[in-house]
Amino acid sequence: MLKSRVWLEGAIVAALAMVLSFVPVKFGPGFSISLGMIPVTVYAFRRGTIPTLYAGLLWGLLHFLLGKVTFLTVPQVLIEYVFAYTAIGFAGIVSSKIQLTLKLKSKQVYWYACFGTIVGILARYIFHFMAGYIFWGDYALWGLSPVVYSLAINGTNAIMTAVVTLIAVILLLNQRPELFIPKQ
Repeated sequence: MLKSRVWLEGAIVAALAMVLSFVPVKFGPGFSISLGMIPVTVYAFRRGTIPTLYAGLLWGLLHFLLGKVTFLTVPQVLIEYVFAYTAIGFAGIVSSKIQLTLKLKSKQVYWYACFGTIVGILARYIFHFMAGYIFWGDYALWGLSPVVYSLAINGTNAIMTAVVTLIAVILLLNQRPELFIPKQ
């Protein structure tokens, strides 16, 4: 029963992340904030790495079902929608530390939350950077090289997403810490 509850929770989180993907938070040519990172990061801190790899994969696959995939080539789609979204699960490497520090009411929970959030976002955006360099470099604006262009676009998106996700996670840690500790 517990196992199926964890996986069902992951599917719900992936669906919520996808719904949040429809909220328009875009700036200029290619800059955006990924609000879906918020529930997936909370889930990572609640359930750990393996279940969040699954939830991230589901979120990536939902892009196909809902027609939110920009398709250039099969490898590009795999990198940007399968590998990148699955990699978010690595935010869960600090889940046990977050749960322990919450139970102990330690302020260290914020450091673990920052670290885990950065790990999940960095893991995702490394794949987006690679795809940007390999596949989108020909479309680089402003006369930038593919590397600089991908770093500018994906780096900016990662930083903006990290800031928003961290703010949301810290607010939730303060207001609803029980969200991070599963009842089993």
